[in-house]
This record gives sequence, structure tokens and C-alpha cells, in this order.
Amino acid sequence: MSVCSAGLWRNNPGLVQLLGLCPLLAVTSTLINGLALGLATLLTLLVSNTLVSVSRGWLRPEVRIAVYVLIIACAVSAIELAMNAWFHGLYTALGIFVPLIVTNCTILARAETFASRQPVGWAMVDALAMGTGFTGVLIVLGGLRELLGQGTWLAGAALMFGPHADAWTFSAGDAYPGFLLAALPPGAFFALGLLLAAKNWIDRPVAAQAAPALTADS
Repeated sequence: MSVCSAGLWRNNPGLVQLLGLCPLLAVTSTLINGLALGLATLLTLLVSNTLVSVSRGWLRPEVRIAVYVLIIACAVSAIELAMNAWFHGLYTALGIFVPLIVTNCTILARAETFASRQPVGWAMVDALAMGTGFTGVLIVLGGLRELLGQGTWLAGAALMFGPHADAWTFSAGDAYPGFLLAALPPGAFFALGLLLAAKNWIDRPVAAQAAPALTADS
């Protein structure tokens, strides 16, 4: 459970480690974009963590980082080709940020600090937890920015779920003027700041309860 809670909340890549901020801030103009990139990142984490854990006993220390990068690059290339073939519209919308998953520090960090030291089962659990936590932040940011900036929610769902998903889109109507700042990259910084503040506010009672216990132990 500690591995899951760390990835989802206590050590969330987007809210605590603040890794992968480039796609986190650039792609989350809509909820669907955030969801798509989050799932691609999660799948990359799952594949790379699994392969790194499987091969951990065979790699020499001098070449391990290079091999990890190669594994991650191969996983991202396969995911990119699959998206281009089956979700071309979504692939076009995400653009350069799909291949840039290779440079996401979270993936290499989990390979080096966790997957290379743990059996396959725990490596997969860690990948699912970290990937889900990162995807959750992308979804919340994308949904918030889309709603404030465009007055829509789930716009472009058909790109991922098919033509029938057009009916899922909520729109505030033509009367809503839109909030341009929320749709622009600076709006992503403000939205992320609000999420960080909300997390710290939620964690404050837990930290206050833990402080007396730490003082007593010392």
C-alpha cells in the first residue's frame, strides 16, 4: 500500500517531485489531451519498469543508464507508432510531446531508483501508481483549464473514444466569452499552483499530527 500511496499522493510526480512539467503544462489545454498523454506516459512507465526489473541482474553498472534510456526510447517509439496508426487525430493534437515522453525525468528516475532494485511485481505496481498519479494531475489540470478557458468539457472525446463520444461534450454555450489566460501556458502555471496549494492544505492536518510524535521520539 505504501508504494501505491506514494505514487498517487505522497510522492506524486506532478505535485511533489514536480517532474515532467513541460508536457504537464503544455499539453493540458483540454481534458482529453491530458488523459491521452497521461495514459501514454503510464504505459511507458509500465513497460520500462518491467523490462528494467527483468534485466537488472544482467546489466553491468557502467552501461545501466544507457540501457534504461534505450528501453524507454523503444517503448515510446512503439506507443507513438500505435497512436499514429489508431488515434491519428489525437496523435496530431499532441504533436511533439508524444516522442518527448522519452525525456520525462519521472520514467528514468523510477527505473534507476526503484525498478532496478525490486522484483517485477513491485516494479509494475510502482509504475501503475506513479503513472496513475501523473495522469490524474494531467486530467485535473486539463479539465480545469478547458472549462475556464473554452467553456467546454471533454471536447475532442471522439478522437479517443470514437464518433459516439461527441455526445459527451459539455459546452457552456456561445454566451460564455472564455477566459484566455486559462487557455494559454501561463494559465497552466496558475492552475498548477492552485493544485499544489490544495494538496498542501489537505496534507496540513496530517503533518500537524506527525510533528508532536517526531518531537517526542527525538
